[in-house]
Amino acid sequence: MKVQTKAFGFIEAEERQRIVFPQGLFGFEDIKEYVLLDAERQPFYWLQSVEHEQVAFVLISPFLVRPDYELNIGNDELADIGIDSPEKAIIFTIVTIPADGGPMTTNLQGPLAINRDTREGKQAILNDPRWKTKHDILAEIAARTAR
Repeated sequence: MKVQTKAFGFIEAEERQRIVFPQGLFGFEDIKEYVLLDAERQPFYWLQSVEHEQVAFVLISPFLVRPDYELNIGNDELADIGIDSPEKAIIFTIVTIPADGGPMTTNLQGPLAINRDTREGKQAILNDPRWKTKHDILAEIAARTAR
């Protein structure tokens, strides 16, 4: 499928890269269909809307930022996208890169869970007080390596 992207112009995406969020993402509930793309710089990814080229998110695995990250949500919360065990899920968090040069952060409170088999996804909200909407990625990694 051909997709107009924010970062790369027109690209050819494979069906396996297509991710559907039946409920959308928070603040983008009307946008359901995305493609998951490798970013030029690892360990980041792009989640690009198929419907609106200007809607794209940078993603990262939360486990790279915080190896102690726990997705404490009930099994029933992800049942509607067919996730009934951790092995079925791919977990990402959304990265914010401020235009003013401030620290790059990731939202560990609102992870994205994607079913490996069906490619359906859902954004969850975690109630664990350890996880906030803005975790400084470089500070978290530096703190871990300093230990």
